[in-house]
Amino acid sequence: MAFKLTTCAIIITLLGVSPSAVSGESPAMLIERATRAYQVGNHAEAFALFERSARSGNRLAQYHVGVMLLYGNAVEKQPAAAWRWLRRASNAGLPQAQYEFARLYDRGEYVRQSDSVAMEWYRQAARQGYPAAQYRLAAMQLSGRGAEAHADEALRWLHAAARAGHPEARRRLTALYEAGVGDSRP
Repeated sequence: MAFKLTTCAIIITLLGVSPSAVSGESPAMLIERATRAYQVGNHAEAFALFERSARSGNRLAQYHVGVMLLYGNAVEKQPAAAWRWLRRASNAGLPQAQYEFARLYDRGEYVRQSDSVAMEWYRQAARQGYPAAQYRLAAMQLSGRGAEAHADEALRWLHAAARAGHPEARRRLTALYEAGVGDSRP
């Protein structure tokens, strides 16, 4: 019996089948279980489940693993590993990962600060309708950080973020209008 199990494990490994596929749990099921575990305070279990799903290529799980490693939730802070997981999820097109990845470069947290890199990742998340990224991109454009100042484009991003309910974008637009910058119509 042990021989059959070992042979099975070797074949599964050689075929590249993910552990979640063997256990019968889809990456989505793992994420659901991980989320429930996190919500009830079992962060270690949540991390283990997110990591299993992340290793199978699930971009949302990759994001959660990256954030947990970045902030030390359930595991010791591991900035380099967090960066790798966030980069994977960002490259896979997950807007919240792109936003978090941009923030690392915007603040110079665990990486060399780079306005241009931050701006590019904010832009990618903003194009997907992520309000926090729309706001940060607009703020950078208004100040000229990362590129020349672009008030018209910045106002478009602020309007988008404000329409999505981003409170800082609403306050910023109000202040700009009161200062005579831009048109108060979206």
